Amino acid sequence: METKVLTAHVPLPLAEKVDQIAARLERSRGWIVKQALTAWVDQEEERRRLTLEALADVDAGRVIDHQAVQAWADSLDSDKPLPLPL
Repeated sequence: METKVLTAHVPLPLAEKVDQIAARLERSRGWIVKQALTAWVDQEEERRRLTLEALADVDAGRVIDHQAVQAWADSLDSDKPLPLPL
């Protein structure tokens, strides 16, 4: 696998935490950073996928009326909360 070196300046307390975790796990600092960056990229890709899915629902008219959501939210403080408006 080809690799590329990325350089980033991080606050000293964060760098120290990375070093502590690396020592505890007996892994390199680079391994820790690669794991964290991979998890972040995966999270961002999932967030984008969900956003595009939500926008497609809006475009298709699959939405819940604001007043229905507000009534449901207001009912949560009552003795008889409304069912989730789906």
